[in-house]
Amino acid sequence: MMERAESGQKLYTRMRLWEFPDQFVVEPTDGSSGSALAISRADGSMNLIHEVPECSILRVPKIRTIFGVVGVLKLLAGSYLIVITERECVGSYLGHPIYKVASLKILPCDHSLNNSSAEQKKVEAEFSCLLKLAERTPGLYFSYDTNLTLSVQRLNTLGDESKLLPLWRQAEPRFLWNNYLMEALIDNKLDPFLLPVIQGSFHHFQTAIGRDIIDVTLIARRCTRRNGTRMWRRGADSDGYVANFVETEQVVQMNGFMASFVQVRGSIPFLWEQTVDLTYKPKFEILRAEEAPRVVERHFLDLRKKYGNVLAVDLVNKVHILLSML
Repeated sequence: MMERAESGQKLYTRMRLWEFPDQFVVEPTDGSSGSALAISRADGSMNLIHEVPECSILRVPKIRTIFGVVGVLKLLAGSYLIVITERECVGSYLGHPIYKVASLKILPCDHSLNNSSAEQKKVEAEFSCLLKLAERTPGLYFSYDTNLTLSVQRLNTLGDESKLLPLWRQAEPRFLWNNYLMEALIDNKLDPFLLPVIQGSFHHFQTAIGRDIIDVTLIARRCTRRNGTRMWRRGADSDGYVANFVETEQVVQMNGFMASFVQVRGSIPFLWEQTVDLTYKPKFEILRAEEAPRVVERHFLDLRKKYGNVLAVDLVNKVHILLSML
């Protein structure tokens, strides 16, 4: 039996973050009547509270407005709360506003470091510096009302029961950028705080053909598997998952009709490597050639399962798009 999303379980769209010395408190301020979320700054543990704690001379909190909780990341000796501090509306998708993350803030819950060894503190500091890069992650988009991780084609195949689920439970894990970061919130059953985020691009505009107005949306969804720079992350793994896989969708709406065209692209779907040098087209070498047929077969079986019939276009050394599908 599927768990239904109650009417009071909509995502919070605006919150107030209280930074107390011993805890962070996230209070809904969008008119919702839900409880506030308290997160311990000692160990990252969470619980719902009915009222924000009282302030005093010794407990003067810093207060800021936030627009979403991206998640919590647990490192060696501490946890880190990641929130959206600025957003930008970039258009609409299926009648719902879409936002781009304009600014992220990472808040450490690392008071437990006080009891950690010197080596742990050193490693934690190195991890924390790397984590700061997440604050500058480009191309993050979200919606409070609709599932951005699924194409219109996939959305149309969802049953009525599935559409009643919270957005995070409808989401396609491959394109859910904060999938891992939401685990602690999921474990604590905090559905109104669970905001799905994708990485990619989003463009929405209107144009006209004669007297008809056409609504056009372009979305790119970057897969969370095997990401990395093109120079270092190449080919497929033994399960057929390719590096830097992206699904791109074009949605056109006119006179009450809607059309969706989906393309996917990724690295060459077998095990290979390439020595990057000063030549214009450096040669690549297939690794473990005996495994290549099995890896390619797994890759295309997965594509057919998710997308149906696939038209593969080989554009090696021409344009960096490998797969195009109908």
